[in-house]
Amino acid sequence: MRILTIGHSYVVSENRRLAHEMGVQGRGQWEVTAVAPSTFRGDLGPLRAERRDGEALELRTVQARWNRHIHFMRYAHLAAALRGNWDVVHAWEEPYIAAGAQIAAAAPPSACFVVSTFQNISKQYPWPLSSYEESTMARADGWIAFGRTVHETLVAREGYAGTPSRIIPPGVDLGTFAPDTAAGAAIRQRLGWEDAVPVAGYLGRFEPQKGIETLTAALERCTTPWHALFVGGGSLEPFLQHFASRHPAHVRIITGVPHDEVPAWLNAMSLLCAPSVTTAKWREQFGRMLIEAMACGVPVAGSNSGEIPHVIEDAGLVVPEQDVEAWVRVLERVLPDPAERTRLGAVGRERAAATFSWPVVARAHLDWFEELLST
Repeated sequence: MRILTIGHSYVVSENRRLAHEMGVQGRGQWEVTAVAPSTFRGDLGPLRAERRDGEALELRTVQARWNRHIHFMRYAHLAAALRGNWDVVHAWEEPYIAAGAQIAAAAPPSACFVVSTFQNISKQYPWPLSSYEESTMARADGWIAFGRTVHETLVAREGYAGTPSRIIPPGVDLGTFAPDTAAGAAIRQRLGWEDAVPVAGYLGRFEPQKGIETLTAALERCTTPWHALFVGGGSLEPFLQHFASRHPAHVRIITGVPHDEVPAWLNAMSLLCAPSVTTAKWREQFGRMLIEAMACGVPVAGSNSGEIPHVIEDAGLVVPEQDVEAWVRVLERVLPDPAERTRLGAVGRERAAATFSWPVVARAHLDWFEELLST
């Protein structure tokens, strides 16, 4: 059987792990072709698609147009890229963006068309986004929800209701994201910190909905010794710089970290904090930093915004949104207790391996495709 999977994130080889692992898990049964933009505007600069040695897939590239505005990005010469006899065409693009609708229209009529989504708020999209979603879902033979809250939100929505669906989470590379005490110690030494003082960490966008202000307020009320490491970037960087100026020996703000360097920074943390805050237009869709920290054996704590509680389950701590005192209790429970950190880290690593590792996630995709084809 033959599958073509396409998405703008595939411009980065690491983001093609789903396609690669489907090739590995389906070897002898599935042939996998991935379609990626030849170039793409990334957060840290231009990206160029390059094949990585050992990838269990055929890589095709097409030009991505208007990718400065992802909702309106389209692929050039897509029909040529999709030419072939496919059993499944899988779009890793949201149904309500132009690229998702374009792929739906270009998928051969004989192919089973499956689309994936992270959207966990039922929104009334303006035209033309509403028309993109309508045409994409009219063509879809099945859809994948990247989380329980996504499925709960969309399963009764017009266009999704009645179409077969499956909850499958994103994945994490357990080889790249793994416990590494030496790397963590090297980062802490680079920051001028002694290992004796634990590190409360944050990884992600510096934006109000990410709950950074809740975390900093909790740290300021915390009586146990702490360091705080913020890795990411965004509009709240000046706020964090001001926070750091009040605690110059204890706070570090690191921006511009490429994804392949993230594991070392995670290993420098004693606790990964994800204090996200739900707004009228946003709630945490997944929290990839959580599964990456779990894979590194780093304990995690997150708010109860969106998908976070379902990602963590019993493999970490869930805290009420914007509850500063609850975060103080978590920090004062976990940071000074090496045994508790070890326990939580081991449980998190086990959950990452059982639920979020790429082979598990890829096999879940193939099982779903096979089920769709059998009906």
